[in-house]
Amino acid sequence: MLKIGLIGFGFMGRMHFDNYIRLISEGHPIALKAICDIRIDELKDSKASGNMSTSQEVYDLTPYNLYDHFEKMIAAEELDMIDLAVPTYLHAEMSCFLLEKGYHVMCEKPMALNAEDAGKMTETSVRTGNKLMIGQCLRFWPGYEYLKQCVEDRRYGAVTEGYFYRGSGSPQGWFLDETLSGGCLLDMHIHDTDMIQYLFGKPSRVSTLGRNVIPGAGQDLVSSHYYYPDGKVINAQADWTLAGDFGFYMGYRVNFERGNITFDGSTVKDNPNDAPGFVPELSSHSGYYGELVYFLNAVIQDQPIQVCTPESTAATLAVVQAEAKSAAQAGAWISVE
Repeated sequence: MLKIGLIGFGFMGRMHFDNYIRLISEGHPIALKAICDIRIDELKDSKASGNMSTSQEVYDLTPYNLYDHFEKMIAAEELDMIDLAVPTYLHAEMSCFLLEKGYHVMCEKPMALNAEDAGKMTETSVRTGNKLMIGQCLRFWPGYEYLKQCVEDRRYGAVTEGYFYRGSGSPQGWFLDETLSGGCLLDMHIHDTDMIQYLFGKPSRVSTLGRNVIPGAGQDLVSSHYYYPDGKVINAQADWTLAGDFGFYMGYRVNFERGNITFDGSTVKDNPNDAPGFVPELSSHSGYYGELVYFLNAVIQDQPIQVCTPESTAATLAVVQAEAKSAAQAGAWISVE
């Protein structure tokens, strides 16, 4: 039985909590033993906001051991794995500390605030032999998994163009301090940058336009072009200033030599050039569920992480850093280190 401790009980912590409860009900050999948050007494009786709804508004945590500091938790509990759903600026230090202590670590995205810290996390995982995976959930989202299959098997030929987009209202609290979250570029836009890097490999250079709307929040609106030597035209945009009733949207449109595929956040549509369009049958699970299933199985079966390696997510962070440099230079083309 894999014993799990969850650190962080805001929106993402609750999203992971919901999926652990589902996995336990499905018979996976896991046990969620403890939950930690510096505001645990407050959060267990209040609602956490986010882009998507969690299964409950208020959570009954009486079955779990609760802690207000993670060092208290690991001192008192016998755990195999830690799920880190804490603010971005804590990811690198806490991940390395826990890996050194002998735990497998599932860490929320983005991996870290910079590529240097991401490299330290990767090195620590390799050196200690403890598994580390970053929650770049689109790699496990059925609509994006399907696109990955189509790119790899070339069923419609080579990709000629791709457009990725996500937008929502503004987050609150520490997210709006660029020094803590990296702003929209690192917190929201990184989802699509990661998917582009996962689908097509690391671009050789990038050009990004950005705009600050919320004081102190960094780039709140971003639009990036990614250069590939084969000439494919790839763009991704993000905006977290969409107020009113907009809600949340993510999607893509990818053109191939012999067709195109679109995703509007809920439905994937295949549009072959020489046949009627159709909607492929895909799983209904979320990427949050898919990533946890994948990581838990890798830990339980002692299999290597392959879909979402620390090296790969660190490479994504290097792309985002190049985007930030480009945005600071009015869209100048910046080579990806």
